[in-house]
Amino acid sequence: MRVYFSDIFDVDPALIEQYGAFNISLINDLPLFIDPFLLFNSKDEVYQTLHDEILRYLSFLREMSLKGPINRGLLKAWFIFPEVKQNWLGYSLIGNSGSGLGIDFARALHSNLSDIFSNFGNETITASSHLEKLCLIKENVGRDNISDFTTNLIKHFLLDYTQKFAKQHIDKSQREIFAIPKVAFNYNSHSWMSEKYDLPCYNSDFVLLTPKDILTKDDTWINKSDIVGKFSDIVISIPNSQLRAQLNYYFVSNLPKPQKKKRGRGDKQPSKRDIAIAVGKVINEYPELIDYYIRYKEDAGDEAKSVSEQKVRATEALFIETLSSFITKVFKTSDFYSVGYDTLEESYKRVIFLKNVIENKDGYRIFYIKGEPIRREKDLQIMFRLTWFASPSDVTREANEGRGPVDYKISKGSKDKTLVEFKLASNTRLVQNLAKQVEIYQRAHDTDKAIKVILFFSAEEEKRVNSILKELHLNNEKYVILIDARRDNKPSASVA
Repeated sequence: MRVYFSDIFDVDPALIEQYGAFNISLINDLPLFIDPFLLFNSKDEVYQTLHDEILRYLSFLREMSLKGPINRGLLKAWFIFPEVKQNWLGYSLIGNSGSGLGIDFARALHSNLSDIFSNFGNETITASSHLEKLCLIKENVGRDNISDFTTNLIKHFLLDYTQKFAKQHIDKSQREIFAIPKVAFNYNSHSWMSEKYDLPCYNSDFVLLTPKDILTKDDTWINKSDIVGKFSDIVISIPNSQLRAQLNYYFVSNLPKPQKKKRGRGDKQPSKRDIAIAVGKVINEYPELIDYYIRYKEDAGDEAKSVSEQKVRATEALFIETLSSFITKVFKTSDFYSVGYDTLEESYKRVIFLKNVIENKDGYRIFYIKGEPIRREKDLQIMFRLTWFASPSDVTREANEGRGPVDYKISKGSKDKTLVEFKLASNTRLVQNLAKQVEIYQRAHDTDKAIKVILFFSAEEEKRVNSILKELHLNNEKYVILIDARRDNKPSASVA
């Protein structure tokens, strides 16, 4: 089995664990990323220094921005960075290649440095400046942008960290000397410098290891949706009683007026969207709320560490420990990975394998945080992708040949193609998706082979999807596969 860093470079996973690094997959990105708050909040002086370096570079960019317009050449030199795909982390659509930080991010950061970070370095409410502040205000700037920016600015640390491990534990035949661009910034010449490193080599590219204690999943500790969900707690934490009253009054005044429900069932409550819009208007009117929110998150910094550790551990447990152990077992005891199947049967066997992991091997746990289902199609897709390490077939994720992207296209040449679509039972357009979507993709990809996979989290969802399948005459269709991700019907072995 050659799926993970430890497999490919013949390293004992225990050594990677002892070193504190995450044992990445070199088949597909795993859904983790670096959270700059974990650098800021760490007691490790090395991490604190890295956060200070990020702020120093931001300070430089702000200084340049305040001087006036910056031409496109300097925007590209100072603000634009490629994704550091060699760490094999993130939410890339195919393999480990993401979009990186392009011109839109550069312009957003440049235009907002003068107002969002107007008190940069002189904060009176928060303990420090935070890059994540940008994503709280600017649309289309999210966790991927923040993580990519952070990763680029601490790349020198990741390179040193990986080089040290590689020289100690990886054979020289599996390493190469790479000249890496944009490693260190020269504040005298205002230019990025390159350096050479002795690194693990895979498919003619270098590979980076990342410490687990700076990784998280789902979102950065400081994030936009959190402001909406914790609005009341944030306001309560503000010491200024007058400001608290103003914030609450303005928030309530921007909620839609209660509407009477039919048949005397009481007033209709504001929706989540109504609340989010109202909070957005409060932020526009009282931008200091952002700083109070950040201070609120700083005060709860210890929780950030424990929450991230739990998320990383859950990812590790499913995508490495559980999945790899079953891949190994199946590889040794069955013909699961034998060559000879057409793409339809090959794809079908892997979906059934995935169904077994989720339903019978505690794989369903990855879809829950604090008892609530996350309902992520992408986690299911990643698990599916990692089972394809030993196949002669070409596996293309988000393939698009004219009518929109399909989750996976499995192909052997131009005449043998199978499409695999993953759906959630909660999808409000499930009927339309099942009835039309895959058939449209089939025509676009010139194939009549398709598998539809549906994940459900409750008895109600199971009942709904079975009703839909019956309505569409798909209830006895072999290649429409339901996966049970319920947690209320899976007792432990001792209880069972």
